[in-house]
Amino acid sequence: MEVIQGKSIFGGIAIGPIYFFTKEQKQVKRTKIEDAAAEIKRYEDACEAAKEQLGELYEKALKEVGESGAQIFEVHQMMLEDDDYNDSVKSIIETQMVNAEYAVATTGDNFAAMFAAMEDEYFQARAVDMKDISERVIDVLMGIGEAKSWDEPSIIVAEDLAPSETVQFDKSKLLGFVTKLGSSNSHTAILARTMNIPALIQIDIQEEWNGKMAVIDGFSGEFYIDPEPEILEKYQAKKEEQEAHRRLLAEQKGKPTVTKGGKAIKLFANIGSVSDLPAAMSNDAGGIGLFRSEFLYLESETYPTEDEQFKAYKMVAETMAGKKVIIRTLDIGADKQVDYFDLDKEENPAMGLRAIRICLTRPEIFKTQLRALLRASAYGNIAVMYPMIISVEEVRQIKAIMEDVKKELDDAGIAYGNVEQGIMIETPAAAMISDLLAKEVDFFSIGTNDLTQYTLAIDRQNAKLDEFYDPHHEAVLRMIEMVVDNAHKAGIWAGICGELGADMELTERFLAMGVDELSVSPTFIYPVRQIIREYDGPTK
Repeated sequence: MEVIQGKSIFGGIAIGPIYFFTKEQKQVKRTKIEDAAAEIKRYEDACEAAKEQLGELYEKALKEVGESGAQIFEVHQMMLEDDDYNDSVKSIIETQMVNAEYAVATTGDNFAAMFAAMEDEYFQARAVDMKDISERVIDVLMGIGEAKSWDEPSIIVAEDLAPSETVQFDKSKLLGFVTKLGSSNSHTAILARTMNIPALIQIDIQEEWNGKMAVIDGFSGEFYIDPEPEILEKYQAKKEEQEAHRRLLAEQKGKPTVTKGGKAIKLFANIGSVSDLPAAMSNDAGGIGLFRSEFLYLESETYPTEDEQFKAYKMVAETMAGKKVIIRTLDIGADKQVDYFDLDKEENPAMGLRAIRICLTRPEIFKTQLRALLRASAYGNIAVMYPMIISVEEVRQIKAIMEDVKKELDDAGIAYGNVEQGIMIETPAAAMISDLLAKEVDFFSIGTNDLTQYTLAIDRQNAKLDEFYDPHHEAVLRMIEMVVDNAHKAGIWAGICGELGADMELTERFLAMGVDELSVSPTFIYPVRQIIREYDGPTK
């Protein structure tokens, strides 16, 4: 028996035979050509075929993991349309009179190296994407088909897995996966968590394991090869216990989210688009605590119109049938860039022109969104919240713009509902003046991801700083408690919509603080509800 320590990217237990996944080996040769125009046409046809494949992967991922998980394949499609990338391939074909496979491989390597050398963690991650899309085009050019399958449910062991490979696997046969490469923030890791697949990374894999029985302990990060009978028996029991626990949680559907002391907690879902609604509803969400409206902008080639936005907001409001739907206004900038906004390159985009700062400096964009939101509020229980607030003056400016929009609708005879307005507390500035801000709004929603990042002065996307990044830092938790206290003193409610909302190590502490609402990814609703229903401690 071998026991190897890796790094877990999703908990759970997987037991089964190992299938050693190897990619089809291909050697790209440099070949002289006679007709550059014909070779460029061959390259363009391969790009179109690759885009079709990515479109199919997007649709498959959309059904299985939702919009947020599927979005990577839209990004890959856009990267294939990048002028610089295409110009480089075509230039190599024309100037060197070489085959398209070689031109694509060279361009992919050059662009990947360029991105990998950048200091920004976001752009470093694009190096992997450049390699992935280049490999896809080369596969089309060389006539290499989809990844091979396997016959029985297995634990997949591989050097690395691309997001496209992970999505293409037959979920009924994928018990878990173990890779040598990868990071906890990679797209493949995100897909594993979304698909509830036990997975480990940073394991020094060996091909001789193929066919051997294995166990993944996604909680401890341990990987057992040829486990002893007693180990196998232990983990089989643990797996059955986990499955029974999952069934027990499912039995909570429809039950009130109330502590034993009688305090009702709003337990809502975070969603990225309309396509995530089925997951929110099937997991019994009490409402939508965060609808990320920026996906409407990220998916468009130009500014989405008022009617396009209205239709999306209206659909969410109608589908949730009277349950509260909190829609966050446009939050782009930092790691979410949109070309047609034509934002200047910034040395530190996380602290630059983003979110509400864009809305206040480009009021025409902001007003279009507010008009759509107000119109949609006539069809359901919509609330609006504004991100990246740092001052009372900003809030008053926002409210004045909202009043202008309401007057425009009134003058046009267009109906709208009674929309609550809240703000996200995700900067230390907002937390420290939350007593003043609470007098201006109807609710607070604490965005713990950015609040932690700004409080600790740590870029949360920089993997090299993982050991320093501590979302449980006492400074962060004290800020959250202060914000909740100030909200209650002003007679408004306060919730959490960041990652910490689903951190079950902190759920009881949040309840003790008096947090009124937790908004989490849909799959976390049942386990968080169980903790809330079993809590019998004090609440403020």
